Amino acid sequence: MINVAILGYGTVGSGVFEVIRTNKESISKRVGKEIRVKYVLDIKDFPADDPVNEVLCRNFDTIVNDPEVSIVVEVLGGVEPSYTWVSECLKRGKSVCTSNKELVAKHGAELIALAKEKNANFLFEASVGGGIPIIRPINESLSADEITEITGILNGTTNYILTKMADEGLDFDSVLKDAQEKGYAELHPEADVEGYDACRKIAILTSLAYGRQVDFEDIYTEGITKITDADIKYAKALNMSIKLLGTSRNIDGQVYAMVCPMLIKKEHPLYSVKDVFNAVFVKGNMVDDLMFYGRGAGKLPTASAVTADVVEAARNLGRTLPIIWSKETLELGSIGDFQHAFFVRMTSDTEKEAAEKAFGAIEVVRLEENTEEFAFVTPILKEKDFQKKIKDFKSVNSVIRLNAK
Repeated sequence: MINVAILGYGTVGSGVFEVIRTNKESISKRVGKEIRVKYVLDIKDFPADDPVNEVLCRNFDTIVNDPEVSIVVEVLGGVEPSYTWVSECLKRGKSVCTSNKELVAKHGAELIALAKEKNANFLFEASVGGGIPIIRPINESLSADEITEITGILNGTTNYILTKMADEGLDFDSVLKDAQEKGYAELHPEADVEGYDACRKIAILTSLAYGRQVDFEDIYTEGITKITDADIKYAKALNMSIKLLGTSRNIDGQVYAMVCPMLIKKEHPLYSVKDVFNAVFVKGNMVDDLMFYGRGAGKLPTASAVTADVVEAARNLGRTLPIIWSKETLELGSIGDFQHAFFVRMTSDTEKEAAEKAFGAIEVVRLEENTEEFAFVTPILKEKDFQKKIKDFKSVNSVIRLNAK
């Protein structure tokens, strides 16, 4: 028998408990031994008929000091006390499986190294993409490839908001309120709508793809709060859609990363990803284009990914699975050297001649209901060159980058 402890009985923790109980027989067959949840740590009280009461634990020390517990599931969220508790578990030789993107983004390399030192595992499939398998494919299935690009819709809340704005012609504030009422957005949604959540996730994927630590603080990040219904209309006129993308690219040995709203063409596989769904587009130098798609959040999809890590850890007790992610920092390329075309909206049509002079062969975009405004797409430019030129214009309403693919 292999004993598991779960730290936290919130949405994901209760999901993991449910998955292990419901699929106990098939999970145990895959492992070759019975998997049992011995403890669930939480300070809250639960209804008398909740089966968690049979294994409820109030004290972390009980778990970390129990030699019968081989695997710990951390689903508390946040950096503390998660970091301290996960570190203590790994030091005792207990494998840890987590969905905690904040923890992984900040301390992933350190915790992987600690797990290796103690012949344990630190696994985090659910930290990016919820139920979408993406961590293990990058770490294992694509190990023969050099990854040249990762671009993803990594946040379901923002994708839902942009989808509703596009499909129903609603403004940002109205859709955000709707998302909050449906439970897709938090009361304080800054982590989602300002792009911080997606930033941590692309930092994790980039660190894995290139084997060195990428600090999320170093990644240029821009959210969707400035996207308007007018921007959506222009996107349709261009036969494009606006998505919040986390992207990293290896260009001639230099890795660039950023998170921001981008216009993508209909031909791009991410174009049709709607509502709360997530998707990750990966390009390898041998395998070429791959797409991973599914529910990026939610109780059972995320719990399924966490439990799959539990199975993997149970199969490899006493043996560390190889994950190449060193503590050495990967120095990202300057965002100023990253190249895009840019969509620009200006208040007045009088800026056309100046825009052509500054940017060269621009593509003018017209809306029948907005004849006074002047909008155009630039040629592909380095970010620093565009920013230098656009400073000379005083009537800029909006700027959105175009995905290069």
